[in-house]
Amino acid sequence: MSTTIPGRTARSARPARPAVVRRPSVLARPAAGPSAGPSARTDSSSSSAPPAGTAPVTASGDAPAASRRDPLRMAVRLAPLLGLLACAGAVIWGLRAGVLDSQEHLQSFIDSLGAFGPVVLVLLSGASVVFPIIPGGILVLAAPVLFGPVEGTLLSYLAVCAGSFANFAIARHVGLGLIERAFSESTVEKYLGWTRRPRFTTLFAAAIALPVAPDDLLCYLAGTTRMRWRTFALIILACKPWALIAYGLGVSALLMKVVPW
Repeated sequence: MSTTIPGRTARSARPARPAVVRRPSVLARPAAGPSAGPSARTDSSSSSAPPAGTAPVTASGDAPAASRRDPLRMAVRLAPLLGLLACAGAVIWGLRAGVLDSQEHLQSFIDSLGAFGPVVLVLLSGASVVFPIIPGGILVLAAPVLFGPVEGTLLSYLAVCAGSFANFAIARHVGLGLIERAFSESTVEKYLGWTRRPRFTTLFAAAIALPVAPDDLLCYLAGTTRMRWRTFALIILACKPWALIAYGLGVSALLMKVVPW
């Protein structure tokens, strides 16, 4: 039924539109101020939190001071320097004591140590593979000079193999966390790409046979892959002698010609 208003033409009533129910937008931000509830504060904190497993970054873009003061990282950086200082001190003592005056005096001093000398060399060489107490290259060069080419190379071979097995076992039980703390990030990332290649075993064997790559780091990284113990042991035992012969005997022979004995 229609109603008529005087002076105006009556219009027919329009049908009412259904009410549109608006859903809350996913991108809608919570209102700032005291009206925002606990859920809003939780969402804002979670969105600004760094991903799990990454260290927080300061406003200047640098890592926090806690990561730079990592005791293990500091020890790894200081150990080679302390080892070089210890070697320099041993050389100075040898010159003052007359041990390094001639090869005969050095050989007589080594003979006076008995079995203690080879044991100390093996322990130091093996430990330098696991942790850089003394740069391993110095001990590999010193072994043929101190104990002769055959015995010195054999002692280095036993020590380096034992240290490589220890690296593989440590990485297998600990994982990449320790490796990333002990080595620089760029070096780890560079050689970590080798482990993603399908021919990593071949690359690893070539690097062990030729002294062109950081064997200690590669042995650690090999422990984080699916390489079997049998494969790793076969590569180390079969390929290590060639690197020791090329580096240890070759360079030590050149040094013996240079040293005025």
